[in-house]
Amino acid sequence: QVQLVESGGDLVQPGESLRLSCAASGSIFSIGAMAWYRQPPGKQREWVATLTSGTYYADSVKGRFTISRNNAENTVYLQMNGLKPEDTAVYYCNIRLRENFRSDYADNWGRGIQVTVSS
Repeated sequence: QVQLVESGGDLVQPGESLRLSCAASGSIFSIGAMAWYRQPPGKQREWVATLTSGTYYADSVKGRFTISRNNAENTVYLQMNGLKPEDTAVYYCNIRLRENFRSDYADNWGRGIQVTVSS
């Protein structure tokens, strides 16, 4: 089994920065795409950023957020700069991986972590 654990969420003021981390552990044969999603209060979950061979961002975060990875530690990061109140949400990491050489790639989700941007 695979576990994804997010960390780094906090309450910050507008304009400040945070870095979220998501570490995968357990049975991991290979990792494909890594991504972040978020769910603002009272809204549907939305895509934020994806890292595969390239990086891709939602228009709402482009230029402010940066997704990156540490392959040796099976960890994906989300550096968030210039935070705005509308960035307030529960953030979820998503890692597509294979647990062994027989398995197909499958999506795995973290439990989510709260980011609140407020003055």
